[in-house]
Amino acid sequence: MAEKYIYELEMKVRDYECDLQGIVNNANYQHYLEHTRHEFLTSLNVSFAQLHKEGIDPVVARINMAFKTPLCSDDWFISKLYLKKEGIKYVFYQDIVRKSDGKLSLKAVVEIVCLINGRLSSCEFFDKLFAPYFTE
Repeated sequence: MAEKYIYELEMKVRDYECDLQGIVNNANYQHYLEHTRHEFLTSLNVSFAQLHKEGIDPVVARINMAFKTPLCSDDWFISKLYLKKEGIKYVFYQDIVRKSDGKLSLKAVVEIVCLINGRLSSCEFFDKLFAPYFTE
C-alpha cells in the first residue's frame, strides 16, 4: 500500500539535539513524533490540555522505530503521519524525511490508547474526530 499521509509538519534539527557523533540522538526522534501528533490535533482545533481537563488522556502504549538515515544539526525535515484504528488502539504510522534529499530518516509505528477518567477505554471523541482520516 502506498502511504497516504494525512498530516505533515516541517521542522529543523537544533544542535543541542545531536550527540557527540554529530547526529540526532535517538531519544529526540520520539519528541519529533510526539510534537507532530500534538500539532495534528491542534490542526483539528483540539487542545491536548483541554482533553486532559475533560478526562480524556491519549497515551502511548507502544512505539516501534526503525532508524534509516541520520539527521544532523541544521537539517530540515518533514514529519509525516497517517493513522488506522485497530480495536481500541489508534495506530499512527509516522515517517521522518530529510528535506534536502528526500531520504527517509525514520519509520515509526506508534500505538495510542485512551484513558477515560483514568480507565482504559474506547474513545468516542477520537473515533468521530479521526473517522475521516482512517486508512484501510
